[in-house]
Amino acid sequence: MEDSVQKKTSFTYELTEDQQEKLLGLMLGGNYRKREVPYSIWSIEGDKFNATLYQKEKHGRRKLCVQGAKAEDFVLFQLEPTVLGAAGLGYEKELSPELFSAHAGSDESGKGDYFGPLVVCCAYTDEKLSDEMVKLGVKDCKRMTDKAVLSVGSRLRRLLGNDGFSVVKLSPPAYNRLYAKMRNINRMLAWAHATAIEGLLEKKRGCGRVVVDQFAPTEATIARALKPLGKAARVEQRHKAESDIAVAAASVIAREIFVRDCMAMGDEVFGEAAAGEEARRIPLGSSDPSVKALASEMVRKNGALWLMNHVKAHFKTTDDVLAAAGMSRTDLPSEGQVVSAAPNGTFKAKSKG
Repeated sequence: MEDSVQKKTSFTYELTEDQQEKLLGLMLGGNYRKREVPYSIWSIEGDKFNATLYQKEKHGRRKLCVQGAKAEDFVLFQLEPTVLGAAGLGYEKELSPELFSAHAGSDESGKGDYFGPLVVCCAYTDEKLSDEMVKLGVKDCKRMTDKAVLSVGSRLRRLLGNDGFSVVKLSPPAYNRLYAKMRNINRMLAWAHATAIEGLLEKKRGCGRVVVDQFAPTEATIARALKPLGKAARVEQRHKAESDIAVAAASVIAREIFVRDCMAMGDEVFGEAAAGEEARRIPLGSSDPSVKALASEMVRKNGALWLMNHVKAHFKTTDDVLAAAGMSRTDLPSEGQVVSAAPNGTFKAKSKG
């Protein structure tokens, strides 16, 4: 009888230099056909799968993508024993059972984006829900396209139900008021995470453990902000915590809400009649020239106050935008005259989607 469990057809790994060398040896020595793929070091095609190692390097690691109907076979029988040196696929529960046990995870989206809100989500999981999340394709949202985030995020929210997640969304007006009061992005994030955690624990009273993707230099930043239920729970802070399925779920929901807000802003700015989604897309990030160009155009059309309702005003980007329109921060209300302690909101915190 044919196996009723559907195999995964897409895998992504970040390989060390040593693993890259082993992979290239595997690619060169195997019965594979070489492919030409833009921006890749090497790409092969095998029996109903392909594997590509990309040029872009980050902290000594490069991305490997394996795709196709038999991608899982290549991972199980070639990549894991020869390159990765460990069996992980299919053994996640045995190797890391705590990832699938009952607990919650918290993550944020929109922190480094000039346009749009800051969204923090805390999501619950248990063994059964974790299995369903894996089937849905839940993973760190930075490894997903926005189209996939929108699809998976909506299905994930239905799976969890209203009691399975808690969201704190700071739209630009609320964000700017709170930043003017706190004047520190890490304190704001700690407050938002603590509030989302408290909201989830109020719904899931039996949940005693929460994993948070650590953004501040020390764990004390979040610990100080926790509310009564959060203080009573075991809150674990980790760097790159999206490997935890609950944190990954939180990242997907937070990103989905952020993207939907930006899409609505695009409809407002460009008009729903603009041809296609691409024509109505709000540029993300903070340093891309298209971000400054759009903001400057809107300021010229609508005045400086427009920024307070659409962007994170403390970013240095605001100074450039206002200068391009012949204005300055004195044209903004008091909460818009508060500036970042570091360029574009990068407070020595991790890069986030």
